[in-house]
Amino acid sequence: MTLQNHQELEVTVVAVASVGAKVDADGETGFIDQVKHPSWWDNGIPQPQAGDRLHAVVLDASRQPPRLSALQRDIDIARRLRGTGS
Repeated sequence: MTLQNHQELEVTVVAVASVGAKVDADGETGFIDQVKHPSWWDNGIPQPQAGDRLHAVVLDASRQPPRLSALQRDIDIARRLRGTGS
């Protein structure tokens, strides 16, 4: 599967570093920057850990690895851009 900008998908965290999380999206590797994970903005949400499943959206499929976001506001923006509402 080739990831596309604004695509929503379920991903699994496979590794975590201080700058973000490496994720697997149906065999494709992606990256979620720490500021694109809800725990960065809300202390009540646990930081990502290997094995976590997240709903995410592709922000930039042209990067290597592609950049994703697990923030609801980014998911909502992608839905508007795709014309699918919220």
